[in-house]
Amino acid sequence: MSDSCKASFNGDVKVTSNIDDVNKSSYNGDVTKSSYNGDAKKSSYNGDVTKSSYNGGVTKSSYNGDVIKTSCNDDLTKLSYNGDVTKSSYNGDVTMTSCNGDVNSNVIGPEERWLPIFQVDAFTDKPFSGNPAAICLVEDRDLTDEEQQKIAAEMNLSETAYLRKLSDEDDFSTGSKFSLRWFTPTKEIDLCGHATLASAATLFYIMGNPSPQLTFQTRSGALFAKRQGDYISLDLPENVPEPQAIVGTTPVQDVLYCSSVGGDLLVRLADDTTRSVLESLQPDMGGMMAAHTEGKLRGVAVTVKGTPDNGCVNAQGVGYDFISRFFSPWYGVPEDPVCGSAHTVLASYWARELGKTDFYVRQCSPRGGDLKVRLREDGRVEVAGKAAVVLKGKIKI
Repeated sequence: MSDSCKASFNGDVKVTSNIDDVNKSSYNGDVTKSSYNGDAKKSSYNGDVTKSSYNGGVTKSSYNGDVIKTSCNDDLTKLSYNGDVTKSSYNGDVTMTSCNGDVNSNVIGPEERWLPIFQVDAFTDKPFSGNPAAICLVEDRDLTDEEQQKIAAEMNLSETAYLRKLSDEDDFSTGSKFSLRWFTPTKEIDLCGHATLASAATLFYIMGNPSPQLTFQTRSGALFAKRQGDYISLDLPENVPEPQAIVGTTPVQDVLYCSSVGGDLLVRLADDTTRSVLESLQPDMGGMMAAHTEGKLRGVAVTVKGTPDNGCVNAQGVGYDFISRFFSPWYGVPEDPVCGSAHTVLASYWARELGKTDFYVRQCSPRGGDLKVRLREDGRVEVAGKAAVVLKGKIKI
């Protein structure tokens, strides 16, 4: 035991053990079964403190509400608790924290981190249509590949994108060049159009970035995004498919394969195929995965030439040049609602077939979305669409 100096006890003190010094302390309420193993200085207890164990120092703390069954294993400095704190465990240092409401059964560890995250529906101007992507802004420290994959699995969208600043001097609100990576729920991919558009929308619409053009450094090289009226236009690489043999009796007109985008199979159905037939297709995902196990396929794009006779028009009667659907079970995405990167393959194919380079198209998934696509002479593809922000928040990692 050590000395207790200048202490004033106005309430009952029962079964209390002071192993260190207790200086200038005032106890206005009951203190019962408390053990102080460290220093307690200038502390004021205005409420009841019951069954509390302090193994570290407690300095300048004010408890205005009840504190019950609380264990503090490290230092608590300048903490103010205005509400009830129940069954809480603090394993690291907590500095200048104010808890104004009830905190129940919470564990605050030294490695806790919250990451800004947004959900944007791409290739649409309406929430809950188009293709949703989660966008994470990685700023204070980097994420491991494992953490990125876990977040993507948690979000369970076709893609989760990670934006990083290229230098400490950059800022998401003013910079124009960023690093960008994309993950499906099961793996990282080489190219994703809709999540790139959603990333640009996050910077333009949420962060207020005024840059006329954004540059993204990716596994597919430099990609670009710029405002184009109500649209965001992407500058992506062209991916040229090669013809494949047609097998079976399905009304298929062409089959082509493109390895440069990760392995896309392009299947063109016969020209008399209607939009409703394409929209009603129900592929056997298990059979698709069992038929191709070599890891050479990212997805299958099924496409139809657009004509007024086969129903390929929008709500205003404007015709689509071609329509498509995209299936990617090998990457944990049974159907990608609107796949921008698939249109770098489709544009290359349809430019040869239709003798034109500007297209107005639709991807006919249940969510669906419209795109403006242009194949340039320099081997790049512009893919433009609108975007709708539907969620703003933070994710704990």
